[in-house]
Amino acid sequence: MHELGVLNSMVHTIERIVKEQNVTEVSKLVIEVGELSGIVPRYLEQSWPAASYKTFMEKTELELIVIPGIVKCKGCGRVFNAVYSDLSCPDCGSSDMEILEGDDMIIKEIVCC
Repeated sequence: MHELGVLNSMVHTIERIVKEQNVTEVSKLVIEVGELSGIVPRYLEQSWPAASYKTFMEKTELELIVIPGIVKCKGCGRVFNAVYSDLSCPDCGSSDMEILEGDDMIIKEIVCC
């Protein structure tokens, strides 16, 4: 489960940034997680208490927004959600596709008190 490591790095980076801005508390952290990112949102939620333990973000609420894994079939051009289509084109059956969105994880918002 690499989600804990990802969160640990994120907490340390955010801590450094907000301290530079003289902020002492973050009330909420909003993260966008793509369905094709390789990050499991449920594991992020489960790992959050351990990643934020004994940091200035220990009481910070974590909000996750799941971004659909939208792809375009290189065979027929159809645009669809790859996860719901079992990673193959519902029209032609091809698994050769271009990812249009949903393959990354970003910090959407840091809400300070």
